[in-house]
Amino acid sequence: MEGKDAKVIENSEGARTTPSVVAFSPKGELLVGIPAKRQAVTNPQNTFFGTKRMIGRRFDDPQTQKEMNMVPYKIVKAPNGDAWVETTDGKQYSPSQIGGFVLTKMKETAESYLGKSISKAVITVPAYFNDAQRQATKDAGRIAGLDVQRIINEPTAAALSYGTNNKEGLIAVFDLGGGTFDVSILEISNGVFEVKATNGDTFLGGEDFDNTLLEFLVSEYKNTENIDLSKDRLALQRLREAAEKAKIELSSTTQTEINLPFITADASGAKHLNITLTRSKFESLVNSLIERTREPCKSCLKDAGITTKDVDEVLLVGGMTRVPKVQEIVSEIFGKAPSKGVNPDEAVAMGAAIQGGILRGDVKELLLLDVTPLSLGIETLGGIFTRLISRNTTIPTKKSQVFSTAADNQTQVGIKVLQGEREMASDNKLLGEFDLVGIPPAPRGTPQVEVTFDIDANGIVTVSAKDKATGKEQQITIRSSGGLSEAEIQKMVQEAEVHSHKDQERKALIDVRNTADTTIYSVEKSLGEYRDKVPAEVVSEIEAAVAELRAEMASDDAEKIKAKMDAANRAVSKIGQHMSGGGGGAAGDEPGSQGGGGDEAREAEYEEVKK
Repeated sequence: MEGKDAKVIENSEGARTTPSVVAFSPKGELLVGIPAKRQAVTNPQNTFFGTKRMIGRRFDDPQTQKEMNMVPYKIVKAPNGDAWVETTDGKQYSPSQIGGFVLTKMKETAESYLGKSISKAVITVPAYFNDAQRQATKDAGRIAGLDVQRIINEPTAAALSYGTNNKEGLIAVFDLGGGTFDVSILEISNGVFEVKATNGDTFLGGEDFDNTLLEFLVSEYKNTENIDLSKDRLALQRLREAAEKAKIELSSTTQTEINLPFITADASGAKHLNITLTRSKFESLVNSLIERTREPCKSCLKDAGITTKDVDEVLLVGGMTRVPKVQEIVSEIFGKAPSKGVNPDEAVAMGAAIQGGILRGDVKELLLLDVTPLSLGIETLGGIFTRLISRNTTIPTKKSQVFSTAADNQTQVGIKVLQGEREMASDNKLLGEFDLVGIPPAPRGTPQVEVTFDIDANGIVTVSAKDKATGKEQQITIRSSGGLSEAEIQKMVQEAEVHSHKDQERKALIDVRNTADTTIYSVEKSLGEYRDKVPAEVVSEIEAAVAELRAEMASDDAEKIKAKMDAANRAVSKIGQHMSGGGGGAAGDEPGSQGGGGDEAREAEYEEVKK
C-alpha cells in the first residue's frame, strides 16, 4: 500500500505477475516463476506447476489420481497420506512447500522494492477451499517465513479492489483462474463488503483447458503421423507450452498456427508438427469445461436469495476470463455483459493489499464480511452428517449443539468433524477427529455432550466437546488427518532458509565473476597500452595473473576468485610503479590506479595496493 492506494510491484524479471512454477535444475538450483517456466521443456520431470490444486489433498483423492495422468512430474503418497511431488533424484516436497518457494520469491520482491524485511502477509485462496486446503496455505506462508495475518477469498479480494472506488450494489464475481473456479455474490454498501454466497470448483481452470488442447494435439498427430507423443515427456512439455500459447492467442485472433519443428523422429528421420487451430474448434473442444461454470453460478444465486435481475454488475477475474466464449457464457448466465472494471490478473492481489491496509489500520472506512463456503458438522448415529454451521454463514462465527451417547455406560465419545454438503458423513470431507473421554457411565441418552464449532476470520475451524456434567473438555484446531505436523513445518522452514542462503551465495558468485571479467578487460587494456614501456618480467607476471584469474572464474569458489583478482590488481599496479619510478606519465594516468584509468577504472572495482 502506498498511502491508501494498492500498488502491484514488478518482480526481478520486470513482470507484474509471477507464474506459480517451481523447478530444480540438474545442478540442484531452485528456480521460481519465469526462469522455472522457461526451462520446463528441457526439465519437465523436475518442473512443478499446478500444485495449488493438490494443496491439502489426499493422494487417494480421485482428483489427485486424475491429475497424475495430466502432469509430467511424479506425484507420490506422503507418509501422512497426502499428495506430494517428487524430483528425479528422489527428493519429495509437499504442495505447501512448493507454494512456500513461490511466496519466498514474492517476499523477496517486496523487500527489494521497500528496502526492508517483511514478516507479515495476507494470502488469498480460492473461495471454495475447504479447511484442510486453508491450513495448508497457511503452512506455505510459514515455510516462507511469513506470519499469515489473514486468509482472504480470491473473489472477495477482487470485489474489494473494485469497490474502493465508491461503487455500491450487488456484485457477482466470476473468477476462473489457472487451476480453480469460484463465484461469489457480494453486497457493497457504505464501505461494507458483505459476501452473500459463494460456490465453485477447485478442479476447474486454465490447466484443464491446456490439457484438453494437449490431448487434441496428441490425437491429431497420431492420426496423421501414426506416432503417439503421449509417452514422450519432452514432446509433451513442448506441446503443453504450445497449447497454452495457442489458447492465449485465440482470445484475440480467430486462427493460430501450432508449429513445432523436430517434435520427434522415426526411421525416416526428423518429424515436425504443424496444425492450424481455429477459435471455433478450440471453443468446441473446451465447451464442456466452460459449461461446468453454470451450475455453481446458479447455486450461488439461489443461496444468496436473489435472481440475475438483482445483480448490478458482474466482475471477471482470472486470466481465463479473457477467453471470448467464457465472456459469452457469463453474459448468458447473468443476463448482462460483464464489467471490464478490474484487471483480471491483478484485482485479487490489489484486494489482498487493501485487506492488509485494513488490518494495519491504514484503511479505516472499509469492512469485510466473508462467509464459510461449505457446511460444517459431525458424524452422528447411523453415519448421518449433522450440520452445526451451514454454508454461506458469515464468519467469524460460533455455534453449539448438545448431543448424547448412543450406548449404555459409554465413557467416551468420538467426534468426527466433517465439511461438505452431502447427507451421509462418508460422502463429505473428513477434517479431523478426536475423543472426549472420562464421561461417567450412564444409560444411553443421559449424558450431555456440548459440541462447539468456532470459525475464525480466516475460515479456519476450532472444535471443542464438553461433558456438561463433569465440565471435562477436549478442544482441537482442526488439522486434517493428513496435513503437515509442526515438526515437518519447522523442517521445511529450515530447508527454505538453506535454499535462500544458496541463492544468495549464487548471486554473490555471479557478481564476483562479473567483476573479475571487468578486471581482466581493464588489465589487458592497460597491458596493451604499456607493454613496450615496462620490463618483460612485469608483462609475464601480469599475463600469468590474468591466466590464473581466468581459470579460477570457472570454479564456484567466490573467495578464490577474489584472491586471484587481487593478485591481478597487484600485478598490474607494477605498471604504474614502473612508469612513475621511471618518470613516465602523470599520476592520473597510472594504469595501476584502477587498471587503465578513466571509465574502465570505475567499472573494474579494484584498488591500487601501495607497496
